[in-house]
Amino acid sequence: MLANVLSPQAQEVPVLGTLHRPGGTLGYDVAGDGPLVVLAHGMGDLRGTYRRLAPALRAAGHRVAALDLRGHGDASTGWDDVSTTAVAGDLLALVEELGGPAVLVGSSYSGGAAVVAAARRPDLVAGLVLSGAFVRDVPRTRGQRAAAWLVARTPLGRPLWSAYVPSLYGTRPDDLAEHRRALAANLREPGRWAAVAAMARAGHAASEAVLGDVRAPALVVVGCQDPDFADPAEEARRTAAALGGPADVLLVDGAGHYPHLERPDVVTPAVLALARRAAVA
Repeated sequence: MLANVLSPQAQEVPVLGTLHRPGGTLGYDVAGDGPLVVLAHGMGDLRGTYRRLAPALRAAGHRVAALDLRGHGDASTGWDDVSTTAVAGDLLALVEELGGPAVLVGSSYSGGAAVVAAARRPDLVAGLVLSGAFVRDVPRTRGQRAAAWLVARTPLGRPLWSAYVPSLYGTRPDDLAEHRRALAANLREPGRWAAVAAMARAGHAASEAVLGDVRAPALVVVGCQDPDFADPAEEARRTAAALGGPADVLLVDGAGHYPHLERPDVVTPAVLALARRAAVA
């Protein structure tokens, strides 16, 4: 694996692009040759969350694009709609722009968007990877509901989110401090926190309603120490069972909410296996 990660294709510098959408623009980067994989990060994060996975996918012979969510990263601000349905449209638009079909990889909030996209346009979505994904409105403790309300609806939201982020990791990457600084700087830009807060207020009913319509092969990945789910393993199994196509579950020991970043040694081979299945499905 190390030899692959150090290959010229893995080290190719991604080309930065702009996706024009009704209501604004979205930044993305793309590099590599081969079948397309589109990566989408979670709420209150950056596309750099895929800094471990993307080079390995490129090394294995994939064209890999990482997209900013509405209001995040290099995207414009001031969006009227940041729902998972709207984000699903963004994912499909990028697949069309780059030439699909594609395997979609959705982390956290984007997992629900990837489900909606796969259900809406099966011709464009060859496979699906859901990493710590919210695809329904999961039960919350009283404390979690209170914290979510503060994040979504009060001026305390941004500092609370910044303080909360480290607790989402079961295994902290060596460069987590650098990633947090970049994220904090991005969220301080005007209009960015409004998009995060709007996503925090949004629900996941749209993705839950269409889980059974997804026919593409899927991989449901969850960290065994993910604090966002009362029972991460059960949540992953529930999601896999609800999907309408073949779906595998990957439980990642030592990982929290971002298993693709925390344990790439475990997650990357499983994603590549799913991509191979998608290519022949």
